Amino acid sequence: MNLSQSQKKHLRSLGHSLHPLVTVAGNGLSSGVMEELQRALTDHELIKVKFAVGDREVKKALIEELVKLSQATLVQSIGNIALIYRHNPQADPKKSNLTR
Repeated sequence: MNLSQSQKKHLRSLGHSLHPLVTVAGNGLSSGVMEELQRALTDHELIKVKFAVGDREVKKALIEELVKLSQATLVQSIGNIALIYRHNPQADPKKSNLTR
């Protein structure tokens, strides 16, 4: 999904106050991490993911793989945090970070 600059700006402003829901560490994108990521994206649509992998190139590769596997869109990546968005038309308004 391609987002316009104005859409990304809006999502970044919404994501500013969010805390990371998923952490990717030494085991990389394990099945448990991917399950939790799918659940979080389905419930919240816009989430932060923390990467505790150390190397900048490894982190960049993991972000690209995570976005590809989850069929999401990378909104922003700063330091060890990535802001990821995937639209869910049946999202629960009480859980979605877009309707808060």
